[in-house]
Amino acid sequence: MSRRKRILFAISDTGGGHRSGAQALHAALLQHPQGRDIDYDTIDLITATGLPLLRNAPNLYDQLSTRWLPLFNLFFQLTNGRRRVDTIAQIAYLTAQRNIKRTLDEFKPDMVVSVHPIANRFIGHARATYHMPFRFMTVVTDLVSLHASWGDPDADLCIAPTHEGAQVLLNQGMPADKVLFAGFPVHPKFTACNLTPDMARQILALDRQRFTVLLTAGGVGSGRLRELVIALNAAYPEVQLLVITGRNATLRNELQRLNLPSHVRIYGFVDNMEQLMASSDVVVTKAGPGTLMEALVMRRPVVITEAVGVQETGNITFVVERGLGAHSRNIRDIVQSVGNLMDPELHATTVERLQGAVPRDGAHRIANIIIEQLHMTPPTLVRRSRLVNIAELPRWMRRREYADENRRRLRLFSLSLLDNLRQQSGSTFQFRHRLRRKNRKSNSN
Repeated sequence: MSRRKRILFAISDTGGGHRSGAQALHAALLQHPQGRDIDYDTIDLITATGLPLLRNAPNLYDQLSTRWLPLFNLFFQLTNGRRRVDTIAQIAYLTAQRNIKRTLDEFKPDMVVSVHPIANRFIGHARATYHMPFRFMTVVTDLVSLHASWGDPDADLCIAPTHEGAQVLLNQGMPADKVLFAGFPVHPKFTACNLTPDMARQILALDRQRFTVLLTAGGVGSGRLRELVIALNAAYPEVQLLVITGRNATLRNELQRLNLPSHVRIYGFVDNMEQLMASSDVVVTKAGPGTLMEALVMRRPVVITEAVGVQETGNITFVVERGLGAHSRNIRDIVQSVGNLMDPELHATTVERLQGAVPRDGAHRIANIIIEQLHMTPPTLVRRSRLVNIAELPRWMRRREYADENRRRLRLFSLSLLDNLRQQSGSTFQFRHRLRRKNRKSNSN
């Protein structure tokens, strides 16, 4: 009896979109005629590297995307280049390759599907270094503003969620025969939900006559949601508000203590988002690709409140230029945008434009591609050296060769790397050690 095929999803919990993308693909594969004969597993490959910072990536991302967003954007810009990504990934792989190999060996996959950009180079390097016999494809879970790490030529195929995203991948140097547009991996339950607003409101015990607005701020519940709820209720007291606070219990308790009217419903973390969206006329959300694409798949006009990081800015342009909703930066403008969409004519026109805006069955399309790839023979790869040859590194990284391997690795992770990234990006930002060095030279003269 032949062994069952195995698919491994490589993710990281840096934001909820990567895990939810993998879950959507898993659900779509289980609905495929051949999907139940396959074994599945999901790993956080970034934390599995064991590298400093990367092993704490989920917690670090939460801090960077909220308290230190300017630093997050700076790092995005400094590293957003094909050569820069290749160099950084090669250096990190030098130290993490044994952990990566051990992680992949534990599952022995026939296919690895990466839904996280940082995981891509690690998978490609490990497959070539240890001649691992699996297919490797990436599923992009950002929409338009794609970091250069998404486009990994070592992958057998890269699935783009939008036509704009596909063009970015080509511009970054991905071979045209490896880039394919198939839509975004939204969970199949959104595609299968055909409830009318009236039907959904009846199921959820909501008022069936009121104009209904769904407000969400992501899985952890963030931003200015409390102030926005108060402002919307004050401006449109007749509107039914469905407020999702996610896992932020403190925010939920604060809203519940406000003694808002009964048609303002406060929810925590929910698993029936498709029903809540079906019951809504408008969805107010940040520019995160997951919830945003769920709303567009459900053909609901959106009001985008903010973009968390440079990688989400293109999502705003994607929505606004197509007339699928609005983007408003402050509370007053958000309230006005919701009021505009309450106009029956504008609302109907927006819904009409939504009908063909994005594929509803992106997860099923990608699942079909995964099954096709799974039955293809893994490519013949040229075996790579198990350790990066220091002579092949850029000249600025090999001023001296250390006999001791640990000291050499430490130097590779030194401030010289950051300094080089600064120079390549054209940033005027200067690191303190450079300023101190210049001051010492000027004082000596």
